[in-house]
Amino acid sequence: MDKWQRELEKNIKTIDHLKKHISLTPKEEKILEKVIEIHPMNITHYYLSLINKKDKNDPIKKMIVPSRDELNLEGSYDTSGEKQSTKSVGLQHKYPETAFVLATNKCAAYCRFCFRKRLVGLSTAEILERFDTAVDYIKKHKEIDNVLVSGGDPLILPTETVEKFLSKLSKIKHLSFIRFGSRVPVTFPDRILMDKKLLKIFKKYSKKNKRLYIVTHFNHPNEITEKSTNAVDKLIKANVILNDQTALLKGVNDKPEILVELMKKLVSIGVNPYYLFQCRPVKRVVHHFQVPFYRGCKIVDDARKKLDGHSKRFKFMMSHNRGKIEVLGTRNNYIYFKQHQARNPELVGQIFRKKLNRKSGWLDDKLNLS
Repeated sequence: MDKWQRELEKNIKTIDHLKKHISLTPKEEKILEKVIEIHPMNITHYYLSLINKKDKNDPIKKMIVPSRDELNLEGSYDTSGEKQSTKSVGLQHKYPETAFVLATNKCAAYCRFCFRKRLVGLSTAEILERFDTAVDYIKKHKEIDNVLVSGGDPLILPTETVEKFLSKLSKIKHLSFIRFGSRVPVTFPDRILMDKKLLKIFKKYSKKNKRLYIVTHFNHPNEITEKSTNAVDKLIKANVILNDQTALLKGVNDKPEILVELMKKLVSIGVNPYYLFQCRPVKRVVHHFQVPFYRGCKIVDDARKKLDGHSKRFKFMMSHNRGKIEVLGTRNNYIYFKQHQARNPELVGQIFRKKLNRKSGWLDDKLNLS
């Protein structure tokens, strides 16, 4: 077992372990026990150390420590139609040009806002069993020009497994680039800092004509630490390009000044702001994390007024059942949207509007467009 794997073995996974670090009342203990029976807890010591224990509303704590709000059953577990896009176990093909591989159901740490709450840390039949099956599918579909390997978090798989993925995918001639979706640089940077072999593999497979990308997930400026910055630097030196997908989360980053600081810091360390995602209406998540569209548009507009061109490149997006939809903004009691990607390519570029509802944070699956 590698050093980073031994470190993960020490993660906080029980309420008894958690209360050694965070004070809990007996009532809170009982409630949280009930929560983690349904959705497990998993926190790295590094990420736990970022919590300001004097701040009861600490954003890191809100993102990683279970809460009673998770007992709220509003929402659903598959809000963007992943089941509908599944071609074989662990392989999704929603957009013509992109194949998506669910490589694992585990992460270094389990975020409480996770949109795949239905499978992360749980027994599931959705995870890839044979990588060769996915490779064969991708080879046969020449319209696919990129692959996203995600989960869970593929970077907590053994380094040899990551290399196997890259070795097989890099031989497919019609692929232009390969992506890994990972929050490891944020919650467990030691995975990168402790494993020189992983960095050598990245450097080997990230070529000038077929780049390797890591799409990571910083949500708050407090996550950008010396360690996470060093991990990002190591990845950049291994020829990896880093993009960031931030989730807009109530009580975490739903203030313009927080987004301004976050985006500026990301640019300064070499991570490209890519998407700011509207929180999906996921069961046990939406009630306490989703910001209404109306507020979200105001937050984004106010933040962009204070950002330079590089730091405001991100698009305000939602990952909807019919595809990725950009939230353009509000005007005259309407919210305007643009279809960014779609199951049906003919819809891409379509601009539509919906009557402004100040409490709404999502669009119905069956859109009545105007």
